Amino acid sequence: MNKNNKFSIGEFSEKTGISIPTLHYYDEIGLLRPEKKPFSGHRIYNYQDIITLQKILSLKFLGYSLDKIANLLHESSFTVELNEALSLHLQALEKEKESIEQSMTAIKRVIKLLEEVGEVDSAILFSLIHGIQMENIQKEWMEQPMLTEVVEGLSKKTEEEKATLDQTFIQFAKEVKQHYGKPVEDLKVQEMIKSYLEASFMFFGEDLMKKLAEVDVKKLDIQDFEDMTPSPFTEDEQKWLNQAMEYYMKQTELE
Repeated sequence: MNKNNKFSIGEFSEKTGISIPTLHYYDEIGLLRPEKKPFSGHRIYNYQDIITLQKILSLKFLGYSLDKIANLLHESSFTVELNEALSLHLQALEKEKESIEQSMTAIKRVIKLLEEVGEVDSAILFSLIHGIQMENIQKEWMEQPMLTEVVEGLSKKTEEEKATLDQTFIQFAKEVKQHYGKPVEDLKVQEMIKSYLEASFMFFGEDLMKKLAEVDVKKLDIQDFEDMTPSPFTEDEQKWLNQAMEYYMKQTELE
């Protein structure tokens, strides 16, 4: 330990764990200005600088910007008035936490998906990632009285079930692009539609499908929901797919 309680910037960095470039920057912006030797200009820190640094790190930990820290740093005390600012920071951190957790979920699902299928068309993959990103917004849209039971049912779905649905969607999207342009009544096209719908129904389950069937879609702004739902298909591919779906539904009704 330095007997005079004085530290060079290297010693201060080692003692506090703060890098030298960061200490340089704090000095430049006036946040933590140590003494300087008259001729060499070398920075000399003391124990008061350690206390000041602790304040900086504490305020930074709470989420304050360096500009705001500069204003708060020399306050001798704080009152309950600080709570308002802290509450705002808490809200911001909660949003950031939610965003990080959402990103982690997306990463895990994409990792698992690529492990299972090996290769995915970029448009399809980004569509899936964007879909995961929009799940919270879609959930907010679905928090309407007539969709309450549907939301509850979907919330019980496991990550494994969601991963299986991801793989089903990827396979379906691949096949749509492969078969695009064929007559909608083509056997392979109709088998593709059938397989995808059966897999989707399996994901939702009989009870949830019944609840969906009971929803009066005329009272919902479906266009808003569709705008939140990304598609990996071109406009022409989507039109063709809609026609193929309509044909399948008509044939199913006739059976």
